[in-house]
Amino acid sequence: MAAPDSASLEDLTGSWTMNKTLSDDPDALLKMQGVGWWTRKAIALATIVLHVKQYTDDAGAVHIDIDQTATGGIKGTREERTLDWAWREHEDHIFGKLKARARWVKLGDVDDAFLKGGWAKEIVDGEAIEGYVESIGNGWTADQIWGFEMIEGKRYYTRHVLAKKESEEHKVRLVYDWQE
Repeated sequence: MAAPDSASLEDLTGSWTMNKTLSDDPDALLKMQGVGWWTRKAIALATIVLHVKQYTDDAGAVHIDIDQTATGGIKGTREERTLDWAWREHEDHIFGKLKARARWVKLGDVDDAFLKGGWAKEIVDGEAIEGYVESIGNGWTADQIWGFEMIEGKRYYTRHVLAKKESEEHKVRLVYDWQE
């Protein structure tokens, strides 16, 4: 189901299911990130759901906490983003040890055409969310822009991901359906 008009980057709270029909295949990107064959195949078969809680703390910082679940018994990852561009370290069973940061960003401040292209007017005229992750020990980086796009006449929450490791590069668009 497309995103309701009430859903915005100012409040992503809710559940979002990856739309595999509209999303790009992330297999090559996951392989580059060191995710094993069995795990990648299980991810390809599973339904991935993001359970999002977005809130502002007493200091005024916006937090986006995301717990991923998947069918088939796959334990998902947890993302804890604070939109202040400060580095934070994290470790999980799929991607290993990471450091990441996140912020609000205007698309004019984004260099890569894939990352800044295709967004709905609300994102073009306003701001998107940028998340940047570096693997500690595996050598890859992933730059993500989050926002909303119009796809086949419907509004969807999407992420554009640009991942790199040495000379290898993958660009993947992930599209999410709103769950009621």
